Amino acid sequence: MKQLLSVEVFFDFVCPWCLIGQRHLQAALLHLQREQPQVQVQLQWRGVQLLPGLPASGVPFHAFYLQRLGSEEAVRERQAQVRAAARVVGEDIDFSRIRRMPNTGNAHRLLQRAAQLLEAGQLEALLAQLFIAYFHQGRDLGDSRTLLDIAQCCGLEAAQVVDCLRDDGSPFLDGAGRAGSAVPRFRFNQGPLIAGAQPAEVLYAAMTEALQEVERA
Repeated sequence: MKQLLSVEVFFDFVCPWCLIGQRHLQAALLHLQREQPQVQVQLQWRGVQLLPGLPASGVPFHAFYLQRLGSEEAVRERQAQVRAAARVVGEDIDFSRIRRMPNTGNAHRLLQRAAQLLEAGQLEALLAQLFIAYFHQGRDLGDSRTLLDIAQCCGLEAAQVVDCLRDDGSPFLDGAGRAGSAVPRFRFNQGPLIAGAQPAEVLYAAMTEALQEVERA
């Protein structure tokens, strides 16, 4: 008998812990598929714009973190910590290539529109390409041409998404998560939120508990 598991992920594209959390989630879902193949997963990506007040063109990346963390040493230490955590899940984040801290409103609007048009596998591919573009290639996710290029490479037509790409830096709010909220967060079957880039085994345990709650109800 099929069981349903809803999975919601609250994230922002510029948060490296969201990329790391996505990789942990992938591992947890693969384990779930092996151990409980009767479970049907409904995965929803809930965009949360961490910095809705950024200008449409974004701000210089290094200057942003220098102001936030207070010193060059603090920036180096934080980036080393993130890179070490990313390597554990097979990601090689290249901060040296990132020039802009972008306004991610348009990127979230693009993914939201794509969720209405693409199959689940295609949507996951688009999400992955957006993360790769930023954290591996240093591309500007606030630039409409960059977003259109990525969208078209993932099977979308420009006419399907161009109206999502606004020039005014307007914030993204989908009603699921307020702007500025901490990410990543995970929720299974509308249960309690799980904060942080938790290891795959923690996420798998939470999935199992959510499924057992349905059986007990």
